[in-house]
Amino acid sequence: MLRSLVGSEMCIRDRYQRRVREKCVIVQNTDMKNKERPYGHALVAGVKKYPKKVVRGMSKRSIARRSQVGVFLRVVNQKHFLPTRYNMDLSKELRGKINVSDASKKAESKKLCRKAFQARYNAGTNRWFFNRLRF
Repeated sequence: MLRSLVGSEMCIRDRYQRRVREKCVIVQNTDMKNKERPYGHALVAGVKKYPKKVVRGMSKRSIARRSQVGVFLRVVNQKHFLPTRYNMDLSKELRGKINVSDASKKAESKKLCRKAFQARYNAGTNRWFFNRLRF
């Protein structure tokens, strides 16, 4: 049932234990099971470190440092995330470029995601995605 609701580029909330406060966006959705993961799963990119509050009196250097976005890449079971009403179109920036098969490829993919998320934050689009969940 959930698999039919969740599409690619849908913003989700991870509802599994310590990661309950993290917002993610689905990069690649896989309904088929395999030997390594015998369940439907998805590759998600999310915000690990949210930007901090910025005030007018700060220097440009401190504003740049406080407005950095930290990202993560993770493969998540489809039963562990909660779909939201928000979508985030990442087709141009990340489609087909993300790979987490080994550590070096995952590091390059994280840099690419961070660059895309930082550009979104600086442009002011998808504001909901870059605000911390407070609960």
